[in-house]
Amino acid sequence: MRFIELPAERLCRAKSAYTVRHVRVESLAAVLSGDYSPKAGDLVLARVDRLGHHKRLELADGRKALLFPGDEIVLAYANRYAPNQFEAFVPGDLGPCDLVAAGGVAARVSCRRSGISEPTKLIPIGVLADREGSPLNLMSWRLTEPVPSTNRPTAFAVVGTSMDSGKTTAAAGLIRGLVNAGLSVGAAKVTGTGAGGDLWMFADAGASQVLDFTHAGYASTYRCSHEEVKGIFKALTGHLAMAGVDVMVVEVADGVFQDETAALLQDPMFGEHIDATLFASGDALGAVAGVAHLNAIGIEPAAVTGLLTASPLAAREARRALGGTLVIDAAELAHSRVAEQLLGMVLPDRRPSDLSDFVRSA
Repeated sequence: MRFIELPAERLCRAKSAYTVRHVRVESLAAVLSGDYSPKAGDLVLARVDRLGHHKRLELADGRKALLFPGDEIVLAYANRYAPNQFEAFVPGDLGPCDLVAAGGVAARVSCRRSGISEPTKLIPIGVLADREGSPLNLMSWRLTEPVPSTNRPTAFAVVGTSMDSGKTTAAAGLIRGLVNAGLSVGAAKVTGTGAGGDLWMFADAGASQVLDFTHAGYASTYRCSHEEVKGIFKALTGHLAMAGVDVMVVEVADGVFQDETAALLQDPMFGEHIDATLFASGDALGAVAGVAHLNAIGIEPAAVTGLLTASPLAAREARRALGGTLVIDAAELAHSRVAEQLLGMVLPDRRPSDLSDFVRSA
């Protein structure tokens, strides 16, 4: 490998992505090029060669910076699972690769959804290294181990049929409702691909503490081992508990059949840490199938939500098919009375009067 020192001004000119926002700039001293096999989480300095699907890069502060051919950008290698966009993997070399997520993920696309344009093409300049020539990885800036506690906050999880099923919007609605009920709320996204939009939405809804898997040292959780995903879950929920919040809202990315999500939901640890689950779906049939699947693995959803609630007809279909399961849209979730109803399912002393009529007309 070749060790090439990097002038500070060159790094200052480079656009640094959301996924690498925790990296201390003073740690970056050089790039390593040549014969090297990148690992997930390795930092890379790359040049934009040709623009494609992603024409902007999300920076650490959330601004979506316009990209130009020739731009140098700092991002992280990671795998990507996105049925609506790309599947991509960390390449085995430092050859040309792709920008596969606007939050700042470099990988090599293996397949893409019909109708999605080619990815933005990158030319890696090299893996970023410290002054001793050691490659730098996001794991160096991960959260410390949380202090164990027997007292944890009440915890809600939001899962769904797939990506873009309305999970984040529902989680934000629930956060708002809990805040309106006078509670302090912590929020976490435990799986997915690094991007700031979900965290900004959680913060805007009123969450006082917001974390995601990038805080645990991962730019993406696709192809992580089950033990790694469990470690992320425990680290994020542990730190929210340490922050002293009253309630946690935890989003699990993608759909219930996605490998990492499926393994997490079926692990007894999930049930031990989560008090109630909301299920997001795009249509009534998905809601019915999803609720049945969750019931089969021992999870009884407290409510159904998601994109289907944008259509009164679809919501009505779901209510009819699901019988007693509440179907609640994000605006309804933001009502303190609905938050109290959901809390009452796990904390009987907070149970208000039945809200089924209120939810149907809110």
